[in-house]
Amino acid sequence: MRIIGDESIDMAEPLWRYFKTERFLELLRNSSLYFSSARQFEDPFEGAVAVVPFGFPVDPRYAKQELQEQAFEELRRLTKVSCWHRAAYESDAMWQLYAGSRKGVAIRTSAERIRDAAKPFRLKPEYGSEELWAGNVKYVDLLKERLDVGMMDRFWFKHMAFSWEREFRLAVSVRMAEEFGVQVPELGVQVEFDISKLVERIYLGPSLSEEDIAAIHGAAKEHGLEDCIRVTSMHGTPRYT
Repeated sequence: MRIIGDESIDMAEPLWRYFKTERFLELLRNSSLYFSSARQFEDPFEGAVAVVPFGFPVDPRYAKQELQEQAFEELRRLTKVSCWHRAAYESDAMWQLYAGSRKGVAIRTSAERIRDAAKPFRLKPEYGSEELWAGNVKYVDLLKERLDVGMMDRFWFKHMAFSWEREFRLAVSVRMAEEFGVQVPELGVQVEFDISKLVERIYLGPSLSEEDIAAIHGAAKEHGLEDCIRVTSMHGTPRYT
């Protein structure tokens, strides 16, 4: 695993990923994480070096995409990304956004665990493995600043409006594979991990059904992870006196 840029990261910092139940069961069943194409994200500024204010007149000389813009658009297609939340504690906002309105599962890990759990990723067995990139996302006011960073580095910078995400990001680039004639999926790819090394804790969402809880316990047991299961703190009983 290669850390992006020259920034040091805390390898033991807790990292969280929130799943809908079926996605979590798929993770255990396939021992792999889905890495989305950078084109799939809802963030309209993904990979941007600056943001032009709304209503700002567009210079007609730049109305068409420049060659560099077109090249980066291709890189967005060929860069596959997995996003994690940096936090010491679970987040109700993350439960609601990414775990099916609290009906899902959260796993806790760390950069150290991710490094140790990651297996070589190849689009085809006969081709060389792709490097796994990792690092903390930096948040910048792109209305005021223009980034001057390499194309790959751009994926670790985001507009300040998204700073609440506190994102740790993993990525693989399959650009070289395509250049050598490998068929690249238009959307995401599955990257294999040793699940027993990856997962430190499994948190059950507060609105899970009994059926889903039983399915999660069964799948976790198959990987020797049943002792890692915890009940979310959102499931506690409030006291007012």
